[in-house]
Amino acid sequence: MNTEALKCSSLLDLEHTAAASLFKAVVYPWEVLPKIKEFVAEYGKSLDPEEYNEIAPEVWVHKTVKVAPTASLNGPCVIGEGTEVRQGAFVRGSALIGKKCVIGNSTEVKNAIIFDNCEVPHYNYVGDSVLGFHAHMGAGSILSNIKADKKNVTIAFEGEKVPTGLRKMGAVLGDWVDLGCNSVCNPGSVIGRKTNLYPLSFVRGFVPADHVYKKQGEVAEKHYD
Repeated sequence: MNTEALKCSSLLDLEHTAAASLFKAVVYPWEVLPKIKEFVAEYGKSLDPEEYNEIAPEVWVHKTVKVAPTASLNGPCVIGEGTEVRQGAFVRGSALIGKKCVIGNSTEVKNAIIFDNCEVPHYNYVGDSVLGFHAHMGAGSILSNIKADKKNVTIAFEGEKVPTGLRKMGAVLGDWVDLGCNSVCNPGSVIGRKTNLYPLSFVRGFVPADHVYKKQGEVAEKHYD
């Protein structure tokens, strides 16, 4: 089975995350998930205090970041330059949030790497996930991270199941992925670069790059002029 489409090199532009070294040390993006907490804690300690404030234990926020007074930020977490954290956002920890991102109202983030220019703006859940450069989650879209039977997550790919060895894994959204409002990515979803999901989509497994996911079994290739 050729799993090239699932690899970091096929999904993510590592020029747009401070965690590039973490991804370069693995083959598949989900392999970084157990390493995020330790990486963020160490990375935070290396940041220039002239640029970042440690506003709480192990919570490092760039001085240009806008944080609403009702947001809850828990460590270890790093939030990059120019990002906005809106009302009621809940960062539970083990989170690396890039530059010029939006973490929106009532959005929850836990054990995740969010690349630069991502928008997670309204009522979203991002657990045990990786969001590539310029990924966008429509209002109410969810990255579910644990199976109902609590067994390890596998990724449905070309009629087979790729093991992750993880009990908790949400989704990997490649660069420029756009999730429609109220869509749900089931545990182990991997969405290829520049793919769009219709609103109310229910996704399980791999969706290839440059496609439009309309519903299960109806996925159309994009055509660019």
